[in-house]
Amino acid sequence: MDEFFDIPTLIVIGVAIVVLFRLRQVLGTRVGRERPPVDPNQKTPATEAPRQRPLTLSPRPAEKPVDEELRVRKLEAEVQQYSHGDNTIAEGFNAIMGADPSFGPKAFLEGAKQAYEMVLTAYASGDRKTLKNLLEKDVYDGFERAINEREGRGEKVDFTFVGLPGVEISRAELDKRNALVTVQFHAEVVSATHGKDGALIEGSSEQVKGIADEWTFARSPKSRDPNWKLVATNQLE
Repeated sequence: MDEFFDIPTLIVIGVAIVVLFRLRQVLGTRVGRERPPVDPNQKTPATEAPRQRPLTLSPRPAEKPVDEELRVRKLEAEVQQYSHGDNTIAEGFNAIMGADPSFGPKAFLEGAKQAYEMVLTAYASGDRKTLKNLLEKDVYDGFERAINEREGRGEKVDFTFVGLPGVEISRAELDKRNALVTVQFHAEVVSATHGKDGALIEGSSEQVKGIADEWTFARSPKSRDPNWKLVATNQLE
């Protein structure tokens, strides 16, 4: 017995007791409230896919009247603002909106301003592709003839669109086939035409000048194409 409890053995036992005591302090003991070890092959409620509810495309009944009311009020305000007191224009807006619910005077006018700048810039640079996308065929043919004549003379145009200080809708109507909206543009540009030898023929490369046009845009309410086409132009004095 004395050999079993020799000093080295007692030292080893003492070290083991100390180690076990330290592990107990660090890890603690299970008391039945800890999370069980995670089994990677077992699905838990957190990892199971949630049940899918049927997809509803229409708005909830409580929201639909509110949204529709706001939309109607917004359009009424636009009609009043962009018809600037002209009952004929307001009636035209309402007729177009009745045939084409996607139409709104504000959005249309913003698009018309962008189209005006694009057409003037494309005409000056001879960009036929852009013009063809924006113009009705007869109007495009007239623009193309003018470009061909200018190029035949060897002339070039230096053009910069400065801004649109004035723009307003002057007419709106719905005929049997198309919605028609006419817009008056008052723009500021820098334009200079140079001859084959580089000499200035018309305009100025340094001076801003004002121009005024009245353009009519058309679109069929039944068309899937959302774009309007320029169908008539008139230069204002």
